[in-house]
Amino acid sequence: MRYKDGGSPAFATFALVSHPTLVDKEVEVVRRPRTVEALEARLSLVEAELVSLKAQCAQSGLPNLAFSGVLDSKDVRAKPFWGKAAPGSRAGLKPGLGTGYRGTRWAMVVVQVRNLPGQPAWAPGAARLTSVKGTPVKVLSVHMEKPQLQPGELAMVAVMVEPPAANEDLFQLELVDTEGGRLLPITEVEL
Repeated sequence: MRYKDGGSPAFATFALVSHPTLVDKEVEVVRRPRTVEALEARLSLVEAELVSLKAQCAQSGLPNLAFSGVLDSKDVRAKPFWGKAAPGSRAGLKPGLGTGYRGTRWAMVVVQVRNLPGQPAWAPGAARLTSVKGTPVKVLSVHMEKPQLQPGELAMVAVMVEPPAANEDLFQLELVDTEGGRLLPITEVEL
């Protein structure tokens, strides 16, 4: 459908779905004008939100982790490991050096991931961590140091988890991309 006044946007597409008992003979469409003033006001709002988010990020760093009581000096340990792709993995991704961190009330796996040349861009959307005994570990969050990993690039991926059972030290980490299609299973993860 094209608008008569030639304003922006110039056209709109509608999908009208009928119902056997309801009929409307008119469809009303309202367009909000996008004046320079309206766009400048929206830009000011977004810039203010950005300043607020930057302040929140600055407050949520390692010092606040210590202030929260989550980071303590009781039994904190770090175990380096060399992540290996599980046999048969065809994700076009290669794991590398990693470190498993474990405290009394938190745990985290940090591992390098390389997106091999010729592969599409990649970003982790979810993760699963399972002990070699088959015990699943609850994943709390997945983060990467950049928004997307382009072909040939290397980045660190951090996976925050609940502390696993004390007698389990060896795990398999599975990183799944945001579309759910590229799975990178990493073996020999120490935590």
